[in-house]
Amino acid sequence: MNLISVENIAKSYGELVLFEGISFGVNKNQKIALIAKNGDGKTSILNILSAKDVPDKGLVNYRKDIRVSFLEQEPDLNPDLTVEQTIFASDNEVLKVILDYENALGNPEDEDTYQKAFEAMDRFEAWDFETQYKQILFKLKLEDLNAKVELLSGGQKKRLALANALINRPDLLILDEPTNHLDLEMIEWLEHYFAKEKMTLFMVTHDRYFLERVCNEILELDNGVLYPYKGNYSYYLEKKQARIEQEALEQHKSKLLFKKELAWMRRQPKARTTKSKSRINDFKVIKEIAHQRRKDHEVQLEINMERIGSKILELHKISKSYPDKLILDQFDYSFTKGERVGIIGKNGTGKSTFLNILAGLDQPDAGKVIVGDTIKFGYYTQKGIATKPGQKVIDVIREFGDYIPLKKGRQISAQQLLERFLFDRKKQYDFVEKLSGGERKRLYLCTVLIQNPNFLILDEPTNDLDIVTLNVLESFLLDFPGCLLVVSHDRYFMDKIVDHLFVFRGDAIIEDFPGNYSDFRAYEDSTLIENRIRKNSTQENPGGKGSWKTADSKNKLSYLEQKEFNSLEKEIQKLEERKKEVEYSFTEGNLSGQDIDAMSIELKSISQSIEIKTERWFELSAMLEG
Repeated sequence: MNLISVENIAKSYGELVLFEGISFGVNKNQKIALIAKNGDGKTSILNILSAKDVPDKGLVNYRKDIRVSFLEQEPDLNPDLTVEQTIFASDNEVLKVILDYENALGNPEDEDTYQKAFEAMDRFEAWDFETQYKQILFKLKLEDLNAKVELLSGGQKKRLALANALINRPDLLILDEPTNHLDLEMIEWLEHYFAKEKMTLFMVTHDRYFLERVCNEILELDNGVLYPYKGNYSYYLEKKQARIEQEALEQHKSKLLFKKELAWMRRQPKARTTKSKSRINDFKVIKEIAHQRRKDHEVQLEINMERIGSKILELHKISKSYPDKLILDQFDYSFTKGERVGIIGKNGTGKSTFLNILAGLDQPDAGKVIVGDTIKFGYYTQKGIATKPGQKVIDVIREFGDYIPLKKGRQISAQQLLERFLFDRKKQYDFVEKLSGGERKRLYLCTVLIQNPNFLILDEPTNDLDIVTLNVLESFLLDFPGCLLVVSHDRYFMDKIVDHLFVFRGDAIIEDFPGNYSDFRAYEDSTLIENRIRKNSTQENPGGKGSWKTADSKNKLSYLEQKEFNSLEKEIQKLEERKKEVEYSFTEGNLSGQDIDAMSIELKSISQSIEIKTERWFELSAMLEG
C-alpha cells in the first residue's frame, strides 16, 4: 500500500540548487533511510515529506487520511506543559479516552460519566495503550510525568518528542537523527522496538548499526541523483561499491571512444550526410561523459602533530560531586602514548564533567590532574562552534592563521584547508548562520584539528555529521598518532577507533574494559548467561562441594562472618538476576499501570539492596585478604 508518492520535486535557495527531479515512494511497513552529504538537502526532503515545507517544483501525493508524525532535531514543544500534558496534548483519540477516564476517576460520585469513560476504554482497547505509553516514557528516562517542559534539558526534550511520536503510532513516522541525545541503552531499546513493531519509517541517521538493524531500504542522494537500495546498510555498501566500479568502467570506455572520435573530428569531416551529423552530435555527448568527474570530496587530514613527551596526563585520586550526585571518587589513571579510550555510560553519569576536568575547564573537588609539558589538547565539545554575527566561513579559519603547517614541512592556506573539509571556494564566503547543522559541526571539527593537538578529546563528535564525513573522520583518527579520548553513542564509530573503554556505571563507579563496544556487549551478554547457569546450578546443589572450612587458613573471618561472606555472593547474584528480569519486563506489553508502579518501587528497592550487600561483601573481602 502506497502512503506517499514524490514526483520530480526540486528545491533551491537562491543560486544554491539542493536537488531537482527527485522521485520516490513510501509504502506501508517500509523502513527507509535517506543518506546524503551534509548540505545536500536531507532535512529539506524531510520537511517536504512532513508538509512543513513545499518543493519549488514537483508534487507530493499523500494517501487519504494518512497520519504523519515528524521528529525534528530541535522539537517545538510547549514550555508551559508538563511531560504528561505534552503527551495528552496530541490529537490521538485513544489518549483523549484515557484522559477522560482519569478525570472520571477523580470524580467517582458522577457514576454516568465514569461508566461512559470505562466503556470507552474497553471500546478503544485503551487499557493496554496506557501501559504502553508509560513503558515508553520509562525506557526513555522520562519517569517524572509532572516535570515542566521548560525545565527539561535539550536531550530530554528530544526524548519527549520521540516518545510522543511513538505513542501516537502514526501511519508514517519521519525521523531526523532519532538516536541523538539517546544513551547506548536507549538506542538498543529503540532498535528492538522498531524491529518488532510494524511501523512505516522514513529517517535520516548517521548511526550505521541502527541503519543495519532497522532499515530495509536505503535511498542515497549522490551528486543530485537518487539511488535506491533494497536492503540494509551492509547491502547498500556492497551495491554502492559495485555501482562506482561500473561507473568507472563506463567512464574508461567513454575516454577510449572519445580519443577515437577526437581523431576522426580532427580530420575535419564535413557534415554532408545524416550519418555524419549524428556522429558529430554523439561526439559532444561522449565528450561530456568522458570529462565527468565524481564529486567525491574527501577530507584529507594531514595535520602536523606536536611532539609528545614521556609525561602525558596523570589523574591522582580525583573526586567530583554535586549536591545530589557523585561523579568521581578518588579516581586514578595515567595515560600512555598513543592510547585510544572510549567512554560509555548512561546520560547523567558524569562523562562530560570528566572530560571538562581533564581539559581544565572544570576543577575536581579533591585530587590532582597533572598535564605533561608537551601536551596540547584539542577539545571538541557538544556546545559546538562559537561565531560572531555576520562572520563568514573563511573568517572562522583565518582566526587561527592564514597558513596551517602540515607534515614534512609543508603548509596549506586557509582556503585550501576549507576545500579539504568539503567547503568549495564559493561556500567559504557564505555566512556561518547559513550553514546546515552538519556543516557547522564539520567547520568546528576543522578548527579543533588545525591547532596541532597531540591529545584529542571528543565529546559526541558524530552528532549531525553525515556518513561520508564520518568515514573520513574515522580514517583520520585511525592514523592519529597522539592520545584520543572520545565520548560517543555511535557504536560503529567506537568499534573502529578505540582500544579500551571507561564504562561509567553511575555513583562514581568507573570500569576499565579491555576492548571496544561490541566486545563489551558480548561480555555483558555472556555474563548474564553465566549468572543464569550459576543460579540454576546453585539451586540444584545449594551446598556445593566446598564449604567455609576449605578457605585459606590465613583468612581472618569468624565462622559467622565466613558464612555471611559465602551467602552474600549468592544473594547479590539473585538480586542482579531479579533486577534484569524487572527491567526486561518493562519492555513487555502485558503490564498494567499498577504493575508498572509496583515494579518501579521494587526496582528501586533491589538497587538499594545490591548496593548495601556489595559494600558489605567488599568489607568482608578486605578482611579475608588481610
